Amino acid sequence: MIKIVPIILLTTLFSGCNTTNKANIVLDNKEKIKALDTTPKVIGIGGIFFISDNLKESREWYAKNLGFEINAWGSSTFESRNVNKPEKVNSLQWTPFKKGSTYFAPSKKEFMINYQVQNIEGLVSKLKENGVSIVDSITTFAYGKFIHIMDTQGNKIELWEPIENKDKH
Repeated sequence: MIKIVPIILLTTLFSGCNTTNKANIVLDNKEKIKALDTTPKVIGIGGIFFISDNLKESREWYAKNLGFEINAWGSSTFESRNVNKPEKVNSLQWTPFKKGSTYFAPSKKEFMINYQVQNIEGLVSKLKENGVSIVDSITTFAYGKFIHIMDTQGNKIELWEPIENKDKH
């Protein structure tokens, strides 16, 4: 009887460890599934754009008062880590545009939000099925794919799917 008790205790102990390992495997698999998700959807904010009466004054004010570092494009880049892929760096662009710019057209608003998306082609198909007003077609640059749509309130929205750069982490 004395020999049986330690065996039962060891079996219970190892069973508990095995359950923990199974839980970790399930969590790891959920993360892998999440990483492989290609559902067409918005996954973040890619940029905040607005019209400025005086670009120089706006940029200087934001730099002086809020510490924005203005880059060569006249914007500021904010970087963060992707929660689901910590090795991946996300960026958000803050950019003022000169009054009179037609970049926001056909919207009459003085701002535009850029949403970062995954599977831009799939999302555009879904938007077309839903009757969303598509302003242009997908355009590809070295830093990503873009398309513009209009919401029901007349706001132009820029959708951006970054091109994965394997060298940049």
